[in-house]
Amino acid sequence: MSGTSIRANNRLTKDIVYPFANANYLSKHPPMCIEGGDDVYVFDHSGKRYIDGQGGLWNVNAGHGRREIKQAIVDQLDKLSYYSMFGNTTTAPAVELADLMCRLAADEGMKRVFFSSGGSEAVEAAIKLVRQFWRLSGHPQRVKFISLRQAYHGVTLGALSLNGRTSYREQFEPLLPGFFQIETPYLYRNPFTADPIELGRLCAELLEREIVYQGPDSVAAFIAEPIQGAGGVIVPPPNFWPLVREVCDRHSVLLISDEVVTGFGRSGSLFGCRAFGVKPDLMTFAKGVNSGYIPLGATMINARVAAAFDSDDDNEFTPRAFAHGNTYAGHPLACAAAIANLGIVERDELPANAGKVGAYFLERLKAIAPRHPNIGDVRGMGLMIGIELVKDKATKQPFDLAECFGARIWARCLDAGVLIRNLADTFIISPPLTLKREHVDVMVEVFDRAISAVESE
Repeated sequence: MSGTSIRANNRLTKDIVYPFANANYLSKHPPMCIEGGDDVYVFDHSGKRYIDGQGGLWNVNAGHGRREIKQAIVDQLDKLSYYSMFGNTTTAPAVELADLMCRLAADEGMKRVFFSSGGSEAVEAAIKLVRQFWRLSGHPQRVKFISLRQAYHGVTLGALSLNGRTSYREQFEPLLPGFFQIETPYLYRNPFTADPIELGRLCAELLEREIVYQGPDSVAAFIAEPIQGAGGVIVPPPNFWPLVREVCDRHSVLLISDEVVTGFGRSGSLFGCRAFGVKPDLMTFAKGVNSGYIPLGATMINARVAAAFDSDDDNEFTPRAFAHGNTYAGHPLACAAAIANLGIVERDELPANAGKVGAYFLERLKAIAPRHPNIGDVRGMGLMIGIELVKDKATKQPFDLAECFGARIWARCLDAGVLIRNLADTFIISPPLTLKREHVDVMVEVFDRAISAVESE
């Protein structure tokens, strides 16, 4: 162990406020210090190897330690480490990446890109773009946003107001006015039906009813993740997104696809909305855009939205200028990493691999589920997979979190060299998109043994 590693491990809980973590718990269970990574593996301070079933945090799509991405960052460092996009300046990597992203999202009709520092900021930018779009279009009263229960859109105040889980909202309420949630198409837990097509229709109808109730002329946009991520990997019925597009079109409401998790291959398609055959008006990105090598977010807009910001006025400070920006927007190192990363995504056909390996993963998990009284549901698409644990299969009764049922399974998996994430006893599996079937076999066998051991306790 290096001197740096020793110092870091002695002070893991003293100097950092960790996200979504109980300080008292951390003092008794110090975080594991990850010090290395190679493809689908990460290594702790002692050199122990783990399969990274989290993919960092949904984001290391191309895998850890990719030579091409590291070299792109170094090459850009040798030219220019940073310059801003304010004051009528830009950088070559930002221009090149914007062109590449518009090409990749041409089928969705995307025409322009606004860069930011991460997923929350990308969603925040979408909120502002939408509100300014309606103001410029002569409808300043269109300010309301509708999202889904179980949704996770970020941690900035605007993005937080879109979130649909109480646990993410309650500590910071009251949140922004004008943000509303409707029932999510959660097949395993919904009050309506066990028929997926009927559920998709009903939830789209609830969206329309909410738009009408709020007053269509006051509603700016509907936003959703194509597949809900932190909400528990909730895959909507296949008819939901097409019906949502029809509802939005009927009432001239903009549709935002939050692709922060699903973007660039995780769902088995290049974009989550593409998997459902829908063209949104805006798309938000982060995570997989450059596999997390350097923070980067992006918000894309289609021609309809872009047109509102066009002007014949040569004044730089025209009211049609987008009144928002970040210091690190379009950071040249982050953009250089993204260009290299997206080259790998295309060349190595990572979306297709995610689709094939993810289908095998689901098959293996569904095969073991009947043997376990506490596996309530296995669901997913591509390499977005959720395993929901329950105390009683017949009633779908969840565990009391104080029982730490999922946490005990997580600890056994960790001991066996597999890192996966459990949120409220739903395990979320989101490994690098370079995962192979042999990795799946190891992960399923480890999980099978771990849950068996905890169930027998």
